[in-house]
Amino acid sequence: MTVSPNPLSWLGIVRLGLVQTALGAIVVLTTSTLNRIMVVELALPAMIPGALVALHYAIQLLRPRLGHGSDVGGRRTPWILGGMAVLGLGGFAAAAATALMATAPLLGILAATAAFIVVGIGVGASGTNLLVLLAKRVAPERRPAAATIVWMMMIFGFILTAATAGAALEPFSFSRLLVVSGSVALLALLVTALALWGIEGEGSGSTPEEEARKVPFKEALASVWGEPEARRFTLFIFVSMLAYSAQDLILEPFAGTVFGMSPGASTQLAGVQNGGVLLGMILVALLGHRLGSADQWTRAGCMASGAALLLLAGLGLGVGKGSVASLQASVFALGFSNGVFAVSAIAAMMGLV
Repeated sequence: MTVSPNPLSWLGIVRLGLVQTALGAIVVLTTSTLNRIMVVELALPAMIPGALVALHYAIQLLRPRLGHGSDVGGRRTPWILGGMAVLGLGGFAAAAATALMATAPLLGILAATAAFIVVGIGVGASGTNLLVLLAKRVAPERRPAAATIVWMMMIFGFILTAATAGAALEPFSFSRLLVVSGSVALLALLVTALALWGIEGEGSGSTPEEEARKVPFKEALASVWGEPEARRFTLFIFVSMLAYSAQDLILEPFAGTVFGMSPGASTQLAGVQNGGVLLGMILVALLGHRLGSADQWTRAGCMASGAALLLLAGLGLGVGKGSVASLQASVFALGFSNGVFAVSAIAAMMGLV
């Protein structure tokens, strides 16, 4: 990939990070808070929100196709901004569908299914093309640091939303849920529009030489998949992300069912977890190049994450049950481990590229 002759400054990289912050703000409400409300407040089977979250991830298998679409047009900004608008609409629709489940469960589930499909499309279009723009406009020597900054800002979006939205949801009501969800979606779209204003700039589109080299999507995908190292790394990320994402479905319902936390309190618990994620990322950024390779840090993060999940399971079985402090400590440890894994995997990916 050719880098723009006018690469982004650090301020420009932070501006792109604000887009990731906005994306994270909507996602944390959709995948965590709504999941907890369905299981605890509405007493629905955990399989329902689990299937909905899985659906939104499955839709993101379209990410390569969405990225290729912006390759053809040569512009990323419309895809990022349009994807954020779609994501915001899907997030608000998911909240409305959850409220509908209280009075019309079947209709609400059908509406939520459509909403989570829209969420998956929005995340895929916005997130994928944001990373493409980042790689396109950032000088090679700044790419690892830039990827870390952008990822950390997404985690900051998780933390900020978990804290503020959690407080705004108290005392809980479905009308409050709709107001909070709509406000977060509108604010995220506004932040994205301001952050992207003029940042792609001139010369960011494809050059004539690049246009001539463009290939059909199937041929481009087959070429990447044909690389053995890239294929192994993809399979590793697939397996490890199953564990990384498992807590999205169980954490808030677990806190509400076992520890009696309210929706607002369990949403704020996600802030504790993502605070750990942020600290883990900072640790690897500061010490990762001195104490081992990216591969070693990635494996360590995976193993520590598994240990933290086992500790959480022990709390549920009665080991320290009833102690909110022990729950918060375990959740923080889980977040820390996931942060180590995430930023190390990013570094490994950059090295592979």
